[in-house]
Parts: sequence; C-alpha cells; structure tokens
Amino acid sequence: MPINGSYIRDQMQKVIDKEGLPDVVFHSLRYTSVTYKLKLSGGDIKAVQGDSGHAQADMVTEVYGHIIDEDRRKNAERMENAFYNKENLNPDIHEQKEEENKITIPEGVDPELLMKVLGNPEMAALLNSLAKTMKV
Repeated sequence: MPINGSYIRDQMQKVIDKEGLPDVVFHSLRYTSVTYKLKLSGGDIKAVQGDSGHAQADMVTEVYGHIIDEDRRKNAERMENAFYNKENLNPDIHEQKEEENKITIPEGVDPELLMKVLGNPEMAALLNSLAKTMKV
C-alpha cells in the first residue's frame, strides 16, 4: 500500500533524533547516494543512471556534474605535478609512502574503494557520526 511522504519524513526524523544524527531531508539521501556512486564508479554515468532510476543520463550529468568536474580538477593537478614537478611518477599514485599512514585492511575489503571512502570529508563526518551512536 502507498505510504504518505509525511509519514516517511516523520519516521526518519524520529531515527535522526534518537540516534543523534545530523538533520537531513529525505531526498538528500538520494542525492548523496548518486553522488557517491558517481565518485566510487569513477564517473560511470550510465551505470549510476540505471541504478538511480533516472530516465536520462542527462539528468545525472546536469544535477551531479559538479562531482565529475571536481575529479577532473584533481586529475589535472596530479598530471601537472607528475609532469612538471616529477612527483608521483610511480604508476600507482595512490600508494602511501609514510609508515604512519598505513592501516591494516580486513580480508575481503577492496583497499582502493576503502581509501576513496575514507578520503572524502563528507563520508568521514558521516562515519564519525555513526561511530558515536555505536559506542557502548
């Protein structure tokens, strides 16, 4: 049976209040989901479009295109540093050189995906917020 949107918002607000999570609007969950899917897929617009249920890929590029532009700027900066400053000439530019930055990754976890998730400030804030609610 159909559920009224206000009921969903009320239930979500109860969870937010109970768990001490940051206030968000329900639709922002979809926006966040599409944003992270774009970042984690390396900008695979068609895959994200199909997964998110958008009828046209243009909707993804128009609404979430700034995410892809951010990655393009980062890639251009990496290229410039590698070419002009001879930094990160190793093909594996994600390799950490400092011992203190190394972590043990549990078996079955994709290390590259984990680094992308942990490197995102918004995701780090969300994980910190969730960790606080899980402490016993």
